Amino acid sequence: MDSFLQPLPIDCKTVWLSDIHLGAKDCQVDYLLQFLNTVQCEELYLLGDIVDLWAMKKRLWWPPSHYEVIQILFKKAQQGTRVIYIPGNHDAPMREYVSSLIGRVKIMEEAVHTTAAGKKLLLVHGDCFDEHIRVGRLSKFVGDFAYPFLLWVNRNILKLTNLLGYGHWSLASYVKNRIKNARAAIDAYENAAVAEARRRQLDGIVCGHIHQPDLKVKDGVMYCNDGDWVEHCTALIEGNDGKLQLLDCTTLSVRADIPPLAANDGAFAMRYNLSD
Repeated sequence: MDSFLQPLPIDCKTVWLSDIHLGAKDCQVDYLLQFLNTVQCEELYLLGDIVDLWAMKKRLWWPPSHYEVIQILFKKAQQGTRVIYIPGNHDAPMREYVSSLIGRVKIMEEAVHTTAAGKKLLLVHGDCFDEHIRVGRLSKFVGDFAYPFLLWVNRNILKLTNLLGYGHWSLASYVKNRIKNARAAIDAYENAAVAEARRRQLDGIVCGHIHQPDLKVKDGVMYCNDGDWVEHCTALIEGNDGKLQLLDCTTLSVRADIPPLAANDGAFAMRYNLSD
């Protein structure tokens, strides 16, 4: 498999995006705009935390580039792309409009997507699995303080690396993947997501929420986390043959893929560069 996408623009069947966090200073909006202006698809799923109402409640911050993202999404819907919006915890008030249309964008609580290869995937944001990753009060307090601090530090590191011409790098992700309790919480989340897909007798699940992109077959179930646009700038796409690919949109390269007939057909995921 070629690790870089050729040719451009990207033409695919389906795109999944989540955890964009428009309205928050840590949203990597430039990479997102590049991707949205590059990709053409039949279906576009927005799996929650698209707008960060939590951040905007603390401080209203909405630059023109964030508004441009909304414009592009609505334009795609108007031009024939089927756009489905499944709210998350940071944009939970949008759940009041489930089953409604907003500018041809359909709001849903969850969905089931059937791939071109006939695989059925459960689509959720992922905050429904929070009860499975509870941590102690002290750990939660440290996490609530440490994560925003890491993002602040990371935001300033990115300014320097961009100035020097280095590639995108996430300090928050680097630290998170090396803390035992954080790694255990990620594993618990994955296990809960896989168990829910299996309980519903589906082939896999697509989610976000934990800002940890991954694409693999786990216990015979396709686990697809499309990541985020704060730490990683990743998107999940489905090719016209049903093949799933996790894209690093800072380089427009493939981090991982799953062949069309994966999971219970005995295929396996080919994984690339999944450790930060």
